[in-house]
Amino acid sequence: MKKYHKITPEGIRDYLFEECLIHHHVEHRLEEVYRNRGFRQVVTPGLEFYDVFDPERSGIPSETMYKLTDRKGRLLVLRPDSTLPIARLTATRLQGQEKPLRLFYTQQVYRNHPGLSGHADEIMQSGVELLGAGGHRADLEILVTAIEALSACVPDFRIELGHAGFFRAIVASMPVSEEVLEDIRGYIETKNYPALDEILDSLPDSREAAALRQLPRLFGREEIFEQAESLDLPDGAKEPIRYLKKLYGMLSELRLSERIMVDLGLVQRNDYYTGIVLSAYVPQAGEAVLVGGRYDHLLELYGAPMQAIGFAANVDVLAGVMAAGNTETAIVPAQILVHGEDGFEIKALDYAARLTERGIICEFSVFEDREQAIHYAVAMGIPQVDFVSDGTVSIMLTKEENG
Repeated sequence: MKKYHKITPEGIRDYLFEECLIHHHVEHRLEEVYRNRGFRQVVTPGLEFYDVFDPERSGIPSETMYKLTDRKGRLLVLRPDSTLPIARLTATRLQGQEKPLRLFYTQQVYRNHPGLSGHADEIMQSGVELLGAGGHRADLEILVTAIEALSACVPDFRIELGHAGFFRAIVASMPVSEEVLEDIRGYIETKNYPALDEILDSLPDSREAAALRQLPRLFGREEIFEQAESLDLPDGAKEPIRYLKKLYGMLSELRLSERIMVDLGLVQRNDYYTGIVLSAYVPQAGEAVLVGGRYDHLLELYGAPMQAIGFAANVDVLAGVMAAGNTETAIVPAQILVHGEDGFEIKALDYAARLTERGIICEFSVFEDREQAIHYAVAMGIPQVDFVSDGTVSIMLTKEENG
């Protein structure tokens, strides 16, 4: 049988040195924004019961979940999403807390993607959830928090803003199966015009089908609202347009609208979204660095109905963007290598402790002789070696330092 003890599973990878530092740097910057806006941290289990992510209510396909069983044979999954566990947590342990709840998290999620898809199966997410609050004030709070969070990590990004209710209102009366509806949703989201036209050509002519043909093209800035209002839309699709127009105007007053693109073809596959939806992109990455939206009915499934909205940022993608051309988070080598001569190891350890108390980065030499210690210091770029013996410290600058 082939052994797999030297490789990681497909879609999973190791992180080394600078990568770890940059990841922690991104996490710290995001969490600083969250804390400054009053959000408090929670952590949910990496293992949850499958029922928490029931595809009928989560919109997460069963085949994308990593599954296993506990000792009683009950089906478990590795957490594929953070919003649903936080909804469970809110409806149980936090039920008696004053609302709204401002929660944030930084934790991994796991999705089983098709082979060679280029997507990671293990993703570090960092996000916020505002639970027990509805209306434009709560939506503005999340949008502004998302802009601040991304601004803390990358200089150039855009947030695409849509509304889940717009698509739902258009297709509500169309006589199509769920499978066909999912195909339509996917073609609109990927802006696959030929495939969308082909499937709509097979349906009877209607104002709904005509509107769906235009959805992928309704992408831009404030002019999109006028284009959408000119369409022959069902009454239920008009209110989302009015609401997005109102939000966009408020963001303009905050001088943040330059970060926003209106995308009425943004139809997230997660079925629990009910109101605004958002996806953020940076030029250096081909996938969204942040996704989110409003999910006002999700908590009903746990017996604690309340309005809610949130977003999740992809720490891995943000770290990759930050790593490109950013020296701020480079690994800093030790400034001093402390080597204790034979019999003076304890004095050397004490000396190294005093250096670290002064904020000096130092390593304790584990080598048997001076030559090995000097060779190591040169190889690692450590500019100074301090040799500790009986009451004395002799200092040597390495060849790297003398240059």
